[in-house]
Amino acid sequence: MAADRLYDKPLFMISIAAELSAMHPQTLRMYERRGLLRPRRSAHNTRLYSQQDVERLQRIQELTEVGLNLAGVERVLQLEEQMAELHAEMERMHAQLARAAERLRDEVREAERAQRHELVAVRTMAIVPFRRRGR
Repeated sequence: MAADRLYDKPLFMISIAAELSAMHPQTLRMYERRGLLRPRRSAHNTRLYSQQDVERLQRIQELTEVGLNLAGVERVLQLEEQMAELHAEMERMHAQLARAAERLRDEVREAERAQRHELVAVRTMAIVPFRRRGR
């Protein structure tokens, strides 16, 4: 859990984030203006970047290196975020389904236990039609 908090915590000033992502600080400012990146601000209005921001910068760089323009990069990032949200929703629904299935199994076991005492053994017999013989 502590690692998750550090992943999202704004730790790096723009010069460090630029160095970690192998970009010029002006590029980071431009990405922020385009809305591709949203660094947090300190009390003195200094941009602060998290490890998550640095990884996003690296992803942007990967996408531009394969030939996408910034509009394409923005669309890919949106689709990746949607996919991550859908995956998380699917995981939540899977867990909910598993809980419901377990409750259903418990209810079936309880119903079987309750009915076990109510069942009475019945012998089956063959029914043969009866014909009277003439007198």
